[in-house]
Amino acid sequence: MPRQSTVSVNRQSEIIAAAIEVFAELGYYRATTAKVAERAQISQPYVFKFFATKELLLLAALKASWARVEESFSQVIETVSSERLEQELISAYAQIMHEHRNEILLQMQAQTITDAPIVEVMREGFNQVRSLVYDSFVKAGIAQPAERTMLFLARGMLCNISMSLDMPELMKIED
Repeated sequence: MPRQSTVSVNRQSEIIAAAIEVFAELGYYRATTAKVAERAQISQPYVFKFFATKELLLLAALKASWARVEESFSQVIETVSSERLEQELISAYAQIMHEHRNEILLQMQAQTITDAPIVEVMREGFNQVRSLVYDSFVKAGIAQPAERTMLFLARGMLCNISMSLDMPELMKIED
């Protein structure tokens, strides 16, 4: 199988980045590959050179967004002490939300799409992140790791809603 050139891989990444922006802004159903091409400053046929359908482009965008979360969490898990693990994972996710807001919005939208390939990518992403967090909590000796993992993921979902609705008060904890 021929290897893709660096230029080709870079262009593919640029198309995915443009798709994330367009899908997050317009929603999957209103977005078009023509809009993605315009955002990436290329022709629409060039988008189809890499992605035969809009759905395949969405799947690639979702996989890229999940990979970012997994990479960020893995880096935290590898470098942080057990005592700081959960707080540093929360901070890592907050940073992703700040720096890659469109990826989070894209994931939120994808949760409502019932097409089987999209559901499968979302399931796989959630499962990977859940396993990563759970396994790290177990290894760190955190009590009740399954419950703490569920609460961690639930907090992430609440963070998403807080961000998308511009309601930071949802995240305030009263003492």
